[in-house]
Amino acid sequence: MPSYAGLNATTDEGKRIIRNILTLRKQLDAEVPARTFQETLLLATWNIREFDSGKYGARVPESFYYIAEIIDRFDLVAVQEIREDLKALDKLMEILGEYWKVIFTDVTQGKRGNGERMGFLYDSRKISFGGLASQLVLPPVESKDEKTGETIYVPVSQLARTPLMAGFVSNWTRFVLATVHILYGEAKAEDPERVKEIHHLAQFLKGRTEDPYAWARNLILLGDFNIFAPEDATMKALLEAEFVIPPELQKLPSNAPQTKFYDQIAFRVRPGRLDSTGKAGVFNFFKSVFRLNDEDEATYSGDMGKKYQAEKDPKKKRTYYQQWRTFQMSDHLPMWVELQIDYSDEFLKDKLKPTEPVVAPGKRKPR
Repeated sequence: MPSYAGLNATTDEGKRIIRNILTLRKQLDAEVPARTFQETLLLATWNIREFDSGKYGARVPESFYYIAEIIDRFDLVAVQEIREDLKALDKLMEILGEYWKVIFTDVTQGKRGNGERMGFLYDSRKISFGGLASQLVLPPVESKDEKTGETIYVPVSQLARTPLMAGFVSNWTRFVLATVHILYGEAKAEDPERVKEIHHLAQFLKGRTEDPYAWARNLILLGDFNIFAPEDATMKALLEAEFVIPPELQKLPSNAPQTKFYDQIAFRVRPGRLDSTGKAGVFNFFKSVFRLNDEDEATYSGDMGKKYQAEKDPKKKRTYYQQWRTFQMSDHLPMWVELQIDYSDEFLKDKLKPTEPVVAPGKRKPR
C-alpha cells in the first residue's frame, strides 16, 4: 500500500485528506477486484492530465496521495502525459513505495510532441521487466522502381508522440505492452491524421506479433486513442489489424464526463493466454475526491488562485473549479481489465491427455 508517512492527522486539513483517502479506498474496494498473488493480473491505462505542467497551478500535495491510492490497486499501469519535469513522477513513486518500479520514455521533441513522456508503473513483487524496451519507430515503405527494379525506401510520418513498448513477465505469461497517446488533431470524430496514426500503428504491431523472432507473441496495445465512439473509423482502424477488445471494455466511455471512448485496451495474443475474466471498468474518482459540490469547491477556493477568487459569477466559478480539478486528478478516468495469468490447471490437465506413440518412418501405427 502507499506510504502515508507524510500525512498529518493533527490539522483539520490533514484529517480531511485522511477521510478522503478512506472514502476513495471504500469506492475502490467496491468497484475493483482484489489483487491476487498469482492467479490474475490487474492491468490499467491512465492519461494523467499534464503530469505535471503547472497549468492551473501545481497539483496540491493531497492529489498525489489520491493518484497513488488508485494506481496501487492495480499490478501494472500504462501512464500517458508524463511531462518533461519529472518531479511529479518522482513524488508519486516515493508515495507508492519501494516495490513500485517505472519505465518511461524521453520527451518527444517538436510542438506536436507536447513535451510528453509515456511510462509503465508496475509492482515488482508481481511483475518482472523482461528486458525488452523501445520507443516505437515506424519503418519506411518499401517499393520497386519500375524502370531499374531497385528497392525504394519511402519514409513514413512518425506518430506525433512516440509510443513506448516494453516486455514483462508475470507468473506463466510473458507479454509486450505498447502504450500510445494518439494525436487529437481537430475536434471531430474522424480526424484524418488521427485515423492514419492508428492505422499505421496497428498494422505495424500486427506484423510484430507475426514475427517468429518476436520476444513475445502476446501483445497488448493500450492508452489514449482519442476515439470518440466505437463505430468510428478510428476504432475500425484498430479492429482491422485484428486487435481484439473484450466485450466488457467496448462500452466504457473514459473521459471525465463519460461521453467519449478515448482510452482503449486491445489484444493480439496467443489462444488461451491473457484471457479476460470478464471484469473490467473505468474508475470515476470524482465520486470520492474533488467532488462537484459546494462543499468541495469551497474547500479548494484558496488553492485555485486569483482568477477564481476574482470571479463574481457563481456559475463561472463552478466551471472554473470543474476544469481545475481535472488538473489535480485528470480529465481521463483510469480504464482497467482483469486478466488470467495462472494456467497451471490447464498445463496439468494437458499432461494427462494420451499421447500418440512415436513410430519409426515406414512403419504402421499400432491399432
